[in-house]
Amino acid sequence: MANITSQIKRNRQNRRREDGNKAVRSRLKTEAKKVHSAAATGDADAATTQLRSTARLLDKAASKGVIHRKTAARRKSKLARAVTRQA
Repeated sequence: MANITSQIKRNRQNRRREDGNKAVRSRLKTEAKKVHSAAATGDADAATTQLRSTARLLDKAASKGVIHRKTAARRKSKLARAVTRQA
């Protein structure tokens, strides 16, 4: 446990950021699952729409520093391949 006041505050900030980032990462996984399920049903329009919104969330998470930008690009590419493969 930290004794220094500034480190105690830093620990509090890190915990808050960690909780927020965890929520964002969890949402990204959920949205990716939605894209995969929409692609599996064969509905190209729904899959494309879901892909677009998920790609936007990935870009937003990358710009905020929640995930790395290359991780976002890789995930978008993987989802796009899944949609085009099923369509």
